[in-house]
Amino acid sequence: MILQALTAHYETLVARGELASPGWSKAKISYALCINGAGELEDTVSLQVESTRGKKKVLVPREMDLPAAVGRTVGIASNFLWDHSGYLLGVDNKGKPRRSMECFEACRQLHKELLSDAGCPEARALLAFFDRWNPASAREHPVLAERWEEITAGGNLVFRYGGAYLQEVPALRAAWQRHYDNVGCAEPGQESVCLVTGQRGPVEATHPMIKGFAGAQPSGAALVSFNAPAFCSYGKEQNLNAPTGKYAAFAYTAALKYLLADREHVRRIGDTTVLFWAEGGQSAYQNLFASFLFGAPSGSKAPVYSPADLEKTMQSLCRGDAVLFDDTRLDPNCTFYILGLSPNAARLSVRFFLKNTFGAFVQNVNAHQMRLEIARPSDDELSTIPLWKLLDETVNQNARDKSPLPGLAGETLRAVLNNTRYPATLLNGVMLRLRAERKLTHGRAAIIKAYYLQNPHPDVPKEVLTVSLNSACTDIPYTLGRLFSVYEAIQSAANPGINATIVDKYFNAASATPSRIFPTLGKLANTHLKKLRRGKPGLCINFEKQIGDLSGKIGQAYPDRLSLPQQGSFQLGYYQQKQARYAKEEKENV
Repeated sequence: MILQALTAHYETLVARGELASPGWSKAKISYALCINGAGELEDTVSLQVESTRGKKKVLVPREMDLPAAVGRTVGIASNFLWDHSGYLLGVDNKGKPRRSMECFEACRQLHKELLSDAGCPEARALLAFFDRWNPASAREHPVLAERWEEITAGGNLVFRYGGAYLQEVPALRAAWQRHYDNVGCAEPGQESVCLVTGQRGPVEATHPMIKGFAGAQPSGAALVSFNAPAFCSYGKEQNLNAPTGKYAAFAYTAALKYLLADREHVRRIGDTTVLFWAEGGQSAYQNLFASFLFGAPSGSKAPVYSPADLEKTMQSLCRGDAVLFDDTRLDPNCTFYILGLSPNAARLSVRFFLKNTFGAFVQNVNAHQMRLEIARPSDDELSTIPLWKLLDETVNQNARDKSPLPGLAGETLRAVLNNTRYPATLLNGVMLRLRAERKLTHGRAAIIKAYYLQNPHPDVPKEVLTVSLNSACTDIPYTLGRLFSVYEAIQSAANPGINATIVDKYFNAASATPSRIFPTLGKLANTHLKKLRRGKPGLCINFEKQIGDLSGKIGQAYPDRLSLPQQGSFQLGYYQQKQARYAKEEKENV
């Protein structure tokens, strides 16, 4: 299913002119080596283009359509018509001249093999270059002397003859295509039906590696790989265990590389890299989905949409209406794919792969955001809580590694997109941070509320899972949380600017064992009320009324212990009482 979806996306991108045909791929090129008919190096031309990086203008290599790169780690294998200076010139700046000569010889042999039957002037000129070029005297060559450091720095090079790049010459393209179509597959005679396309033909023995994946090896990682006897069966080796045709192997890896390179539509959540795309390839679906779920990334060049516009668009899609967005008509019935991958040594682990209509995903994200909705501080600029912020609430922000628990990002995202139960690790992470920091933030309160709305528990009644304070609620843990907030307000009013409050000293114990802590809190509150009565009698009376009202709901005795769900009710009561007090104070100060 994953390979089929990626292969279909590749075909869409090829039809749109955004990806090259099989056997070809985009590569970054820094310089062109200009040769004449006799194979002499006449000039070098910079192909770098100006690009904006932050606030600076810098020169970066140009992307060109070239013969597909070979897979290599430490071995020697040359690309056709392009590569770095070690292969094309036999020199580099790595201080290993013997290896550079071996690379050049491999490049020479590849081009002689592929171009032996090509009779065009361009092929003859290139073969003449390889025949006469001497890497030992390259440094003294007048053409290279001026740009020696730049040419040998590791950037890729191409050949140019008569003003044309050799990869654009039809005869040379045909020579490469014949080579690509006939080599690199399994042993002759080992054919099978491709699991992706359903076509019978040679099976790709080893699939291309995916480079540039965050957390994976620099040499690349494979999505499909069999490299140990334990993974094989019936005497088959490598990827013959999951037969994939040459075309499909190239297509799905090309699509995956394209998605990974599209930085505007890639999100890394914890250890999971999330890719998403629409059937048909329109980027407007990706822009809207990213804004709904992840928010605009810092430094992004993508358009930033107002919360009001996003809300209006989301509600229209939830109703099943098509909308116009980024000059594209978005159909809620369009098929949409979401793929979560994590690095695992030289492989990519699939955390999740989801397929649904775009409208269904939007409905699930909307339901998630509605569950998260809770009274928020006036200085909180986020109208909705993006997923990265949600996971941050489970992490110690003073730690060197601020990544959430492995797997938590994927489990949470899958729960959101499928509208299923949230993972228990999400709530546990919040509770651990609360015990350690004794700080109930907007995000943590929202998680507690959303968790018990989606994962119902008899100890957390729905009357405590409201957006704002429910003053009519009689749930005892919720009321205890409210009373704790009142005690905190009394202490703050009596001792402005106090360093250590009752939250710092008693919050955890009060939410777990009320009968041991609340009597002490009551005595402290009485002491603070006496102080207030002398200077602010009106405020003192107001606090006494609140204590009397809440104490009447609790009864004569405090509970000995509160379970973990009941502690969630306590925390929501505390948070909502505190936000209601802040809202009242801000209204009075207007």
